[in-house]
Amino acid sequence: MELRGRVEVFRLLLVCWLVVGPVLAQVRHPLPALWMMPVSCGSGRENVTAAVAPAVRLALQDLKRQPPPLGNYEIQLQLLDSQCDPAKSLKALFDAMWAGPKYLLVFGGVCPSVTALIARSLPALDLVQVSFAASSPSLSNRKWYGNLFSTVPSDRALNQATVKLLQRYRWTRVGIITQEGPRLSEVMLKRHRDVHDANDDMKKDLIRQLLKADVQAVSTESLSEDVCSSVRRLKESDVRIIIGQFEEDSASEVFCCAYRLNMFGARYQWVVADGGTAGWRLGRPVSGCAANSLLMAADGSIRLQIRQLSYTNTPGVSGRTPRDYQDSYLRRLIQVGSEVSPLHTFAYDAVWVAARALSQVMEAVKHREKYSSQRNVSVSEEEVHKRLLEAVKQTQFEGVTGPVSFRNGERVTSIELIQFQGSSGVLVGEFGTATQQLRLMNHLLRFKGPGPARDRTLVLEVRRHVSLLLYGIASSAAAATIFVTLAVLCFSIVSHRRWTLRWSGGSQDELLLLLGILLSSSSVLISGLDGASLSDQTSELLCSVRLWTLSVGHTVGFAVLFTKTWRVYSQKQTRLQRAGCVVLWMVLLDVFVLTSWQILDPLRRVVLQHSLQRDPADQDVIVRPYSEHCSSTNMELWLTAVYGYKGPLLGLGCFVAWNIRTVQVDHPAVSSKHLTLSMFAVTVFSVSGVAGSLLTSHNPPVQFCLTSVLILCCNIFILSWLFGPKFWYVWLNGSELQGEAEEQLSSLNQQLKSLTAQLDVEIETITMQLSETPESAAPDQKLHHLPREKNNAGEVRSVTLTHVAQVCAEDRNSERKPTSPDGINSPEHVRRRLSLQLPILHHSYLPAIGGISASSSILFGSREAFVHRDLLTTTPCTPNGTQLEPLYC
Repeated sequence: MELRGRVEVFRLLLVCWLVVGPVLAQVRHPLPALWMMPVSCGSGRENVTAAVAPAVRLALQDLKRQPPPLGNYEIQLQLLDSQCDPAKSLKALFDAMWAGPKYLLVFGGVCPSVTALIARSLPALDLVQVSFAASSPSLSNRKWYGNLFSTVPSDRALNQATVKLLQRYRWTRVGIITQEGPRLSEVMLKRHRDVHDANDDMKKDLIRQLLKADVQAVSTESLSEDVCSSVRRLKESDVRIIIGQFEEDSASEVFCCAYRLNMFGARYQWVVADGGTAGWRLGRPVSGCAANSLLMAADGSIRLQIRQLSYTNTPGVSGRTPRDYQDSYLRRLIQVGSEVSPLHTFAYDAVWVAARALSQVMEAVKHREKYSSQRNVSVSEEEVHKRLLEAVKQTQFEGVTGPVSFRNGERVTSIELIQFQGSSGVLVGEFGTATQQLRLMNHLLRFKGPGPARDRTLVLEVRRHVSLLLYGIASSAAAATIFVTLAVLCFSIVSHRRWTLRWSGGSQDELLLLLGILLSSSSVLISGLDGASLSDQTSELLCSVRLWTLSVGHTVGFAVLFTKTWRVYSQKQTRLQRAGCVVLWMVLLDVFVLTSWQILDPLRRVVLQHSLQRDPADQDVIVRPYSEHCSSTNMELWLTAVYGYKGPLLGLGCFVAWNIRTVQVDHPAVSSKHLTLSMFAVTVFSVSGVAGSLLTSHNPPVQFCLTSVLILCCNIFILSWLFGPKFWYVWLNGSELQGEAEEQLSSLNQQLKSLTAQLDVEIETITMQLSETPESAAPDQKLHHLPREKNNAGEVRSVTLTHVAQVCAEDRNSERKPTSPDGINSPEHVRRRLSLQLPILHHSYLPAIGGISASSSILFGSREAFVHRDLLTTTPCTPNGTQLEPLYC
């Protein structure tokens, strides 16, 4: 009862001062207006009207000192207690308008719910409202709330400034914590709900603007009875950028929880967008947190607040400077004994907006009535309302809060960004609602870390690739191996006719082996190329080329070694054609598998993600390595097919090589031990390369280094053990080998000469025996002489073919049967003559027809040199005894 009595007394005094006081001075023309405010406790802790009344009174007094036409009018404010109840406020408004006088303007409006309802009714009542409280984002619809103007920037402008700040530092992941309202008693429950509705509208508008800016609101929490629970849920969501929409009284409690949960420092950034105007304060102390703890948790936080007082020292429209006004207000406030209201400057400028608009309209109406062509014509209420609405829209003057103007019903001003540093706030930036631009003073901004906090744990995508240095070293080694192989190949081709390869099974094996070494060494040059600098098509082509060169090179090299070891194992001199067939079949099998692989499932560049690794230098950074490698859809199946036929062959090759380790080969410099070691080396390096490639597939540099080393070491090992001893032997015994070869050729020539002389004697003996045969025995015989040739001694000799003559000399009527053992044409005699004559003819004609040369004299050392075909065939005889012409093959 005592509180209600004091409220009624205050209301009576205020009404008497605002209404009756100006009426006593009958000098100025009155302009009635409704002042709608909650006379009771506005925010639950202080009387808002009592704190704002000194500013309004000061504005009304300053209006009296203004020259005409503004000084000709007196604003008469009639107070209506809204009680923050929409129904009671609307009833009080209707009652005031029914009782009169005619009101053109509504002043004030602190409760958002009441303001929304009254503002929706203003067009129908031909009223304009000028408020000095921040309007809710839900009032931004000018179609419904076109008659509402506020000298305080709306909450929507605060959200716009917040989004601009997030975009400046590229924060795309945030958390929101809002205040449902101050924890009040049950008596002030209605006021509590009203604040909750306003905060809820502000949060919805913020989320809507965040979505437009592609900023993700990970978690939205509300401050409940347990504040730390809401803050903890933000931490569990891994939120680093936190937007707080709570009053100053709750700031200390929130930052106390942040300190306990270690949610401060370089990893976190707090942005408090409460729209306050009283500067940065942490509020009342909280039990359980020392003052230093609160300061440490709040250090670096940024608060978005509305500019309360202009920073200029020039007088405004009222003739007062902002500092002069503030001093006058504080003196009056002390007299009243009330607390400072954060809205007093906006209320002061709101009175000036209403006064200027009303006086301007009244002057226009008087001018029209006085100078109209028609006498005594009054302006309608609807036209006065339109003129007043247009005058408020065009308001523009310098107030104590800065330049005052409106755009779409919202105040055009600047929103300040205050950063808490140490124990005080520092102005670090401004957001202009007119230009929608954010201006930051980077030299004043201070962050706890090396820069702004990250909005999440930073995941760095690191590509693992072969470095240029490693590729250069491996490529140089591969190029050196290729150069050595080409040198060996050229030396082998040039000198194989002399002595270097005369003890081997043939030069074809060595040439194929060198070709395999060249192919496998070339694969090293291709595998280290960086796929990032190449196109996808080129990378896929290089994948196929590397697979073909490595696989075919390995197959050719292994096939040659396998053929050589098998030749020694079987103790037979395998023909070069047969050895070539073995190599050919192995290569064809390899080509078939690779071709099927390339056609059915070609290789592609595939990105492989690896396990996350935390950066030891920065715990807030996680490194995610990835690499690119050649792969196909059924990679395991194709690798199994390749290893399936090469693995058993490698095992068989090792088995055969182990069995020939003590067998003596034909070359004095290369032993069977060298073949054994080479086969084992190929097997060991092949298995190691496959295993190492599979195990290090996640690390391309290591994989490239390991496979390159194994391939090149295998090639160098083969070159050293198979070709090194031969060249070393030739280098040390070159002159001896040259002399030995010349001696062998000279000895062979002497043997051939003696053999030729012996054959000449035998031929002459046979010729003499045939010439002693009676004439009657062979009346029709004819001797067929072969062309004469010169022998090695320079003598001319003739070779007579006696076989045909003897065959045809016998008559079919002869008593001796041709097939009798004593007959001259008996099979035994024919066979003897052929075995004697044909070798003689063969060796006699060899020099004339380009036979064996000195460089190929090795062929005389084997019996295969004398394996021949019949150069002549038996000439059949006619029934009359005449012979046919001899046939030569």
